[in-house]
Amino acid sequence: MTKGNTMDFTEKTMRLTHAGVMKMLEAAIARATEAGQPQCIVIVDASGETLGELRMTGAKFLSLKSARAKARTAASIRAPSANIPEAVRAGIPAATEGNMTALPGGLPIRIDGHCLGGIGVGSGTGDQDVDVANAALAAIGADLC
Repeated sequence: MTKGNTMDFTEKTMRLTHAGVMKMLEAAIARATEAGQPQCIVIVDASGETLGELRMTGAKFLSLKSARAKARTAASIRAPSANIPEAVRAGIPAATEGNMTALPGGLPIRIDGHCLGGIGVGSGTGDQDVDVANAALAAIGADLC
């Protein structure tokens, strides 16, 4: 048996800290408050596990589910949730048991070329959701979408 180079079997990763999650939530809340639109905000890691979530007072309670799906979608495809191809938009929620969606408001969290996870925002219009998500990304110096 030959010994391989460990670089063949491993890769370096980055992960979002709890301080980063809190900074993102604070920035998202501030932007949503400024816009006068209470939001549901969900932040997941690169594997789709929830790191932080909040339903602002007055936000639609079912929007928490769509925000989670948006975050997981963005983390999974490493692109905005709205980038789901038209051909699978209608079937993707059923095929993934509601874990993915093509609704706008899910953005990947990318820093230095590494995808750390996703953020999903819901309860406003698609444009409002994306704006709030981008405010959260900007707060930690992540790539804007």
